[in-house]
Amino acid sequence: MVSDSRSERDRRVGVLLHPTALPDSPVCGSFGRSAREWLKTLASHGVAVWQILPLAPPDGTGSPYSSPSSFALNPWLLDAEDLAEESFLASSDLGSLPGAEPKAEAVSVLDFQLADARASALARALAAHWPQQSSARKQQFARWRVDQTHWLTDHVNFVVLRDQHNGLPWWSWPHPLAVQQPDALAQWRLQHGEALLEQELLQWHLDRQWQRLREQARELNIEILGDLPFYVARDSADVWSHRSLFSIAADGRLRLQSGVPPDYFSETGQLWGTPVYSWARHRRTGFRWWRNRLKRQWMLADRLRLDHFRALAGFWAVPGDDDTAQNGVWQRSPGHELLRLLRRDAGGKLPIVAEDLGVITPDVERLRDRFRLPGMKVLQFAFDGNHRNPYLPSNIKGRRWVVYTGTHDNPTTMGWWQRLDESSRRQLGEVLGCHVEAPGWQLMELAMATSAELVVSPLQDLLHLDDQARFNTPGTVGGNWCWRMGTFDEALQGALKGYGERAAVWGR
Repeated sequence: MVSDSRSERDRRVGVLLHPTALPDSPVCGSFGRSAREWLKTLASHGVAVWQILPLAPPDGTGSPYSSPSSFALNPWLLDAEDLAEESFLASSDLGSLPGAEPKAEAVSVLDFQLADARASALARALAAHWPQQSSARKQQFARWRVDQTHWLTDHVNFVVLRDQHNGLPWWSWPHPLAVQQPDALAQWRLQHGEALLEQELLQWHLDRQWQRLREQARELNIEILGDLPFYVARDSADVWSHRSLFSIAADGRLRLQSGVPPDYFSETGQLWGTPVYSWARHRRTGFRWWRNRLKRQWMLADRLRLDHFRALAGFWAVPGDDDTAQNGVWQRSPGHELLRLLRRDAGGKLPIVAEDLGVITPDVERLRDRFRLPGMKVLQFAFDGNHRNPYLPSNIKGRRWVVYTGTHDNPTTMGWWQRLDESSRRQLGEVLGCHVEAPGWQLMELAMATSAELVVSPLQDLLHLDDQARFNTPGTVGGNWCWRMGTFDEALQGALKGYGERAAVWGR
């Protein structure tokens, strides 16, 4: 956790920007120089919070919300230049990495296949140079590997097995490996030590580089607000290695799957295709998997936005073979019991922001308030003509809120404004009391007019960018998660300077 002299009454501002979108690095943003520059830039302009998306490896569409691991870090983010400076790589290795040539002035779109290829090449190079590393470094690695055994072994086994089976899901592997038969898995590991070492080294270096950034953030008094998906992917190291904790059969068939029920927006509801939790098994193990998961995430961030928080009160369980969410039923979750243990693990205060968007029932609000967790308000949801809309700034009461102009799943505020209907535009103008000229900034100023403890703006809104810079459009599979910002230019510096100056006045 960030430790400083701030009063509990202080109010702060943050910027939402995922590290993959950082500039000035080949192929993908990284944990290297550009991330250090980003932290210094935030601090110099009085921006106190950096919000990120999950740091986990993404799925095939680039989404970090459907990861093959709840514990690992995304190999795309490993910075090769820092590794070469520390002599974990040779300088000559850098020029041969995918994406090194031709050198583009600025890579504005993340190429997933190129990022995968670069990460694989980095893993091979790190393993090739490993025998020449000092005994002190090897001892550091050995200690880290022991500390992370509870997830690392399963993760590297899963990654290498999936690669060897051409990306097929674990339930398509040979049966002894699909069900983790101990003798078969031990024999397989003996045959693939080099590939396993490559994946372990990747994760160690990612952890080292991120922890260095966390230390810099602490020194600069910047809080890192992370993000934790509620459910985990069916084809993941987590489900493969802890199948009994999920509603899934040995052959990978879903017994019950996740989603949300039909509502005003969807006649058939939303079907997410991830297994729901077998909560009785979690309870019998003292929620060990969940507690290890949060312990790991709190090593990566100061606070976490817990996605789909409402499922800790009750979750929508849909038969595994269904192709719509219509036939689901509500089932209760042991959220109070779990949060109480997590609070104890965290030292008495839960560093969590509850994602409580959408139709939220009183039991969810009671659970959130019982543990004194901030909820979320998104101002793009506010202007529908209903004066009782809970997202309207005038209806946001109290301090325990994080107010956003928009999130990673929203259009940019400029894009939202360009498509907004005339009555909603008129309502926004009436609330502002002036003409709308810079919607991202004007929504941000409305957010600061509330009593919320934290205001967060996606960087795209501060830069007046339209939907060409949108990060994700839910329900679509192409063109998401790939936007990257430009360089640390005058426009960026000016936007953050103005943001920080407004925050200084608001926070007093």
